[in-house]
Amino acid sequence: MLNEKLLEVISHEGAVAIASCSNNEVHLVNTWNSFINVTEDGRLLIPAAGMRRTQKNVELNNKVKVTICSKDVMGYKLLGTGFLIQGTAKFLESGLEFDMMKEKFTFLSRVLEITVTSAQQTL
Repeated sequence: MLNEKLLEVISHEGAVAIASCSNNEVHLVNTWNSFINVTEDGRLLIPAAGMRRTQKNVELNNKVKVTICSKDVMGYKLLGTGFLIQGTAKFLESGLEFDMMKEKFTFLSRVLEITVTSAQQTL
């Protein structure tokens, strides 16, 4: 699901936007590319210190959309590319992956786990 170009974007710094929705109201939260850890099976693990509204939305509707970009990765025609990722989300509060992320990001209180269902290059 995660192709080489997307993995290259994740390896360069840039902004990430995560959209969640419940009760017909969209909520956006941001993080950084460098905070994303990709599991062997292609899930995205993202440290969460805040993201309380996102968590409440995910508890009601686990579908999320994520945009990720980097101006340093070649796109279709010019330097700079991005992706629209769709998937399902949940928050981890314990376990091996939580512990691994806590070692890297001591500020986190939970881990946002996204199972990718589609990833489309947009630029």
